[in-house]
Parts: sequence; C-alpha cells; structure tokens
Amino acid sequence: MNKTISEHVDVALIGAGIMSATLGTLLKELEPNLKVAMFERLNDCGQESSNSWNNAGTGHAANCELNYTPPNPDGTVNISKALEVNTEFDLSRQLWSYLVTKGKIADPRDFIHACPHMSFVWGADNVKFLHQRYRQMSANHCYENMQYSEDKQQIEDWAPLIMEGRDPNQQLAVTRVATGTDVDYGALTHLLVKQLSQQDNFELHYKHDVIDIKRNETGGWNIEVKDLTTHDKYLITAKYVFVGAGGRAIDLLQKSGIPEGKGYGGFPVSGIWLRCDEDKISSRHHAKVYGKADVGSPPMSVPHLDTRIIAGKRSLLFGPYAGFSSKFLKHGSYLDLFESIRPQQY
Repeated sequence: MNKTISEHVDVALIGAGIMSATLGTLLKELEPNLKVAMFERLNDCGQESSNSWNNAGTGHAANCELNYTPPNPDGTVNISKALEVNTEFDLSRQLWSYLVTKGKIADPRDFIHACPHMSFVWGADNVKFLHQRYRQMSANHCYENMQYSEDKQQIEDWAPLIMEGRDPNQQLAVTRVATGTDVDYGALTHLLVKQLSQQDNFELHYKHDVIDIKRNETGGWNIEVKDLTTHDKYLITAKYVFVGAGGRAIDLLQKSGIPEGKGYGGFPVSGIWLRCDEDKISSRHHAKVYGKADVGSPPMSVPHLDTRIIAGKRSLLFGPYAGFSSKFLKHGSYLDLFESIRPQQY
C-alpha cells in the first residue's frame, strides 16, 4: 500500500471491490502509463459485495438463472437477455485467461472451479416452459452442450440432495450445463489488486474514505479524501473517477452534482443464506441449482442450492431468505438509509 497520496492522477477508483479491480486492470493493460489511484475505506480489498461469501459465485453466466429467459405470450421463450449475459461472462473469462497467460494470475484454481449449473422446476406448466427454453437455448452455439432430463434417476445422479424425500409422482425437469463455474470473486479481487499494486503509476490506499467529489473548472474532478487512521484530509484532482463503492455510491453520486445522481434511492433488502460446511453433506452435491420463482416475485427470491469452493473448502449455500437492514454496506451505518433521503434529489 502506498504511503503518500499524489495530488494529481488520471483515474481515481473509489472502492476496492471486483468492479474497481477489473476496471483498473483493463486500463493498465491498455495504457500502462496511466496514473491510477484506488481508495478503500476498509483495511483490505473485496470485503463487501465482492467478499467470497457475499455472492453466489455463479458469475451470472445465464446458464441456470430462469429470470433471464421470460416466457412469451405465444409459448416461446425470450432468450435474448441470457445470450447477452452469457457473452459478457465469456468476455470476463477471456480477460482472466489472458492474465493467466501473461503470468499476472499464477493459478486460476485460486479463484475459479468447474461446477455444473442446473435449472430445476416442478409442475406441468413449469416443465413445459423449461423444455421450450431448452429447445431454443440448445439450438444456439452458446448452449449447444446443455442437457435436459425429466428422468428422476438421472436427476438424482446429477444432484441427489434435491431428490431426497420428494413425492415420486411429482412432475420434474432439469437442464444442466456441465461447463458452468464457481467463481470466488473475493479471491479474484485480491489477485487483481495484487498485480495492480506491482505496477508503476498505481497507488493503493486502504483506510481512506472519499468524503466529497465535485467537478472542477477543467472538466476533471476534485476529490476530498480522509485518512481514517490519522484523520488527515487531502484534496486530489483526477481526470476521471469510477465509483465502485457499493452502497456508498448513492451518497457520492449525490455529492458529485451530476444529473445522473438525481432520482436514485436505496432500499437495502438482502438475501440471507443457510451455509453447510459439513463434508459428509457438501460432498454429495456438486452443482449450482436454481429453481423458478413464483410469477411476479423478484429475482432475489429464486431458490438456490449452490456448491461454493472457498480457499479449497467445499460448502453448500441454500436460500435466499429475505433480509433487511438500514445499512447500505455490511460495514456501514444504521443511518445510511435515512441519510440518503434528500428531498432536493427527487
């Protein structure tokens, strides 16, 4: 971590999560001479949404997430969003492969593992929907290896835990993409920040909070930063700013004065998970299984049974259950929600 703060940088990255780490990596690969500074309130990177246990790790490859493929009135399925998301995830994998080839990530097994992705439904209408979805998606090269089955023994072979205790007469169906992955975004964030920190013209400042941001007369940005250890304040200028601050983004957008900062609000609902670390149970399940939410339900209500591999240890996540806190960040304040309500913004 850098001891001194430059007064002028080309790009300021606010927050040390996966988004800032990825953008910083892309910028430094395209233009190594760019002067980039990253500021993080906490004492390490990847501690909020990017934390290994704060996301399901599917990578959102759109293999199993049924909310990306809504049904059409004529009985077909709209797969356009799934194709878009899948292509974007493939671009991410290309970037990671490039970094491995260049030696900037030593071992991809430090953050990514093979893990089949499955969609699981029950009931005649849902089975009909999933079969139509399979027919359309498997016809595209992105999903040509997708498998479909209504055979209960086959489903049990693929994911035994979801079949235990089920009514043998219940109509079921699954799709399976064997080439799915489990991504540890916390570990990936650390790997990206580590290789950035080894490059020239890159500064990393932990325990530094960006408390204000304003456009200056040159078209760039004045950024006020507070050292949370010494309580000293610094003013730096940047040509460009990326706000990857998670729940703090609303506050900073409001302070920036840009038109896009108006009209946004936050309501911090969350997903709470049951976690199983027992080897005798987790060893019996190797897949990310997504169910189908009821019509009109938010995507967050989709039931999951997910294999997670963190630091070489396999665990299971089941959920999500709805949670609520007035904090916008896990390390935030209970006043976050109330302080974000500013009548002049709406």
